[in-house]
Amino acid sequence: MMSDKLSQNIRYVKGVGEKRAELFEKLGVSSVGTLVSLYPRHYESWEEPVSVADAVVGEVNCIKARIAKEPTEQRIRKNMTVYKCIATDGLCNLYITFFNNRFVKNALKEGQEFLFLGKVTGGLIRKEMSSPAYKSANKTSPLRPVYPQTAGLNSTAIHKAVQNALIQLQGEDIEILTPKIMNDHSLIGKYEALNLIHNPKNMQDVERARKRLIFEELLILQLGMRLMGSERQTSGTIINDLSVEFIKKLPFTLTGAQSRVISECANDMKSGYTMNRLVEGDVGSGKTAVAAAVCYSVIKNGYQAAMMAPTEVLARQHYKSFCDFYNGTGITVGLLTGSMTPAQKRKEYEKLKSGQTQMIVGTHALISENVDYNRLALVVTDEQHRFGVKQRARLSQKGARPHMLVMSATPIPRTLSLIIYGDMQLSVLDEMPKGRKPVMTYSVTGDYRTRIWAFLKKHLDSGNQGYIVCPLVEDSEGSELVSAEKQAKDLAEYEFGDYSVGLLHGKMKSSQKDEIMRRFKEGEIKLLVSTTVIEVGVDVPNATVMVIENAERFGLSQLHQLRGRVGRGQKDSYCILISDSKSETSKARLKIMTETSNGFKIADEDLRLRGPGDFFGDRQHGLPPLEIADMTKDASVLKTTGELASLILNADPTLSSERLKKLRLAVQDLFGTESFNCFG
Repeated sequence: MMSDKLSQNIRYVKGVGEKRAELFEKLGVSSVGTLVSLYPRHYESWEEPVSVADAVVGEVNCIKARIAKEPTEQRIRKNMTVYKCIATDGLCNLYITFFNNRFVKNALKEGQEFLFLGKVTGGLIRKEMSSPAYKSANKTSPLRPVYPQTAGLNSTAIHKAVQNALIQLQGEDIEILTPKIMNDHSLIGKYEALNLIHNPKNMQDVERARKRLIFEELLILQLGMRLMGSERQTSGTIINDLSVEFIKKLPFTLTGAQSRVISECANDMKSGYTMNRLVEGDVGSGKTAVAAAVCYSVIKNGYQAAMMAPTEVLARQHYKSFCDFYNGTGITVGLLTGSMTPAQKRKEYEKLKSGQTQMIVGTHALISENVDYNRLALVVTDEQHRFGVKQRARLSQKGARPHMLVMSATPIPRTLSLIIYGDMQLSVLDEMPKGRKPVMTYSVTGDYRTRIWAFLKKHLDSGNQGYIVCPLVEDSEGSELVSAEKQAKDLAEYEFGDYSVGLLHGKMKSSQKDEIMRRFKEGEIKLLVSTTVIEVGVDVPNATVMVIENAERFGLSQLHQLRGRVGRGQKDSYCILISDSKSETSKARLKIMTETSNGFKIADEDLRLRGPGDFFGDRQHGLPPLEIADMTKDASVLKTTGELASLILNADPTLSSERLKKLRLAVQDLFGTESFNCFG
């Protein structure tokens, strides 16, 4: 939907070609448009170069010096050649070493003056640099853009390709914003912004470009989210509230918060408009019971309900919960996951299409083309932040504007949740069921590991189970992080040789993961070594100890989710965070975990200390990826573009006017046309 030049394949950009295009694909770049939107990660400053004598040892310096001795080549081993040269400012020498860079032999000629950018090592007498960036002193701009890179494609090559793409776009009408929007908000043109972001003379140029590009990106995002929200504010199936009938059958008493949220959902579905509600509840607050009550009303009114979970383990767990909840009610519950056999899937397809299955629980398999529903009136998504906007839209389109109920155990600050979930109504489960004990949390260094293993054995010997969570699946060269594979192997051979130790990680097949979780839930496995694949929803009441290695590598909200895997029964439970980080920020973050079990407070602190990464990481939030905007740092722009999006849509609800055509196309490019019925 982009202009012809922007949508042109990157291989037609001068100097790219087929092979280099494949490398760009690894960076998510396939067209001219995505190439010029590959913004620099940061800029190397070549401003105010210093002499060799004034360079500060231990810091990055930009040094101006003349080549006194051209690079000499020395092959030190197979696949390793070093090139050494000497540069001088007339008083002091700079000894420079390059590794496997044969080009420097011809580039650095004796007598020529260069700027060298890099960390200075050595001492006062002998100053050195290793593989610095360099430029001719006569042909350099003060700032050098540095791009995200991949093997075989360095920052310089990327910049050259971007330059050629910008040349191809000269004279092309790529403007998306209207003249009025640009004038009202003092924004430069799109082409000028792209040129400045990639070729700035100073940081003022960068800021002018960023202002324009951030504004455009957030405006398109806000328009899309509001369009999705407004589409749902339409007439919906009227559902009479029968939840009291369901609640009477429960073997336990609901909390006040659960009862309140069920009533809020019931009122939405009785209103004649489509429900579009987000239910946020801390780990263990009883979201599944709320969903079961709402689904019960829908089904007893003669319709179908569907619940989509992000993993097969969680889907099967929900399936069992719904079967238990609906035992004796006459409701048929079905399961649909990717690992089921074709014959099993066909059988479930038929039951869904005929209406025999009234409640279906599943993974992404629920939105496959083969699935047809009979009378789908409610869609529930669990851990909503794990699903993309397009996936959610595809499931909702399986019915005639079904009611939407979104559940999340990932506490998200109010301001951010409003952006993620558009115009959804918010319900909060802020009360824990009686008898739920807080998990005692401790933050220690690796020096305590022997004592931790002894503590863990004590719990296993008492008939309990435990988790050890690691940040990596397998060992990575040069990394000091603990890997799940090595940890499981070492513990099974040595410290926990007398116990059954299991391994679980995301690279396993679904069938393998399901088998490991089955054995752990049934008590066959006493100690489960895992990655964060167990972060969401895994329910093993007998597990009482959670040990998290390299805890500083996880977001606080993620640590809170992991901690929520224990303390699910009546026994005292513990979470032990192991970290050898010397960072004061890391220490402060882990201290918060030991002081509170309130997920919303933790989320607010994480946002304050670390920014929105935990809530808006590419793989977690479900939103289209943002290339340049930052939800927190650009909060004022977020507010401005939100107000502007509302004004635009109030005047033109479907962006159908000719002057807004390019904005409409940009929204479609970002979200996909299937997200919006109004676009046809």
